[in-house]
Amino acid sequence: MELADHASLINVTLLNSLIVVAVVLIHHESLVRLSGILESLHHTRTRHFRLIVAVFGILIAHTVQVWLFASVYYFMHHAKGWGELAGNFSGAFIDAVYFSYTTFTTLGFGDIEPLGALRYLTGIEALAGLVLITWSASFLYMEMQRYWPTR
Repeated sequence: MELADHASLINVTLLNSLIVVAVVLIHHESLVRLSGILESLHHTRTRHFRLIVAVFGILIAHTVQVWLFASVYYFMHHAKGWGELAGNFSGAFIDAVYFSYTTFTTLGFGDIEPLGALRYLTGIEALAGLVLITWSASFLYMEMQRYWPTR
């Protein structure tokens, strides 16, 4: 491996690590704040309202995370030496958002193909999305246990 390849690998690893740290911290902070909001709604008559607030809060958190990944895809695609998104990709930011949603949720239609160093971020986003969505599902399950009466 040449020195330039090592530097490129280090840059890709650093960028990928930074985005994963950012989305995990965003998720953690979102769930902590959401817990506080739900606790403040304890006086609310309907338990269903609290759970709806929880679901929308989690959807907002995941949307922020997806858009953060999309921003990095957009940057990498338009910057020299980071790789590109090919296929049904016009270069528009909204296409990067679409690609990020399909990657984060591991849906992966395959109509947009990552090439070059950008490929590594797609694998990391799919793994992070799986973990964060599972974390959200666990959070919602615990909230349902807390607010829904047992029969």
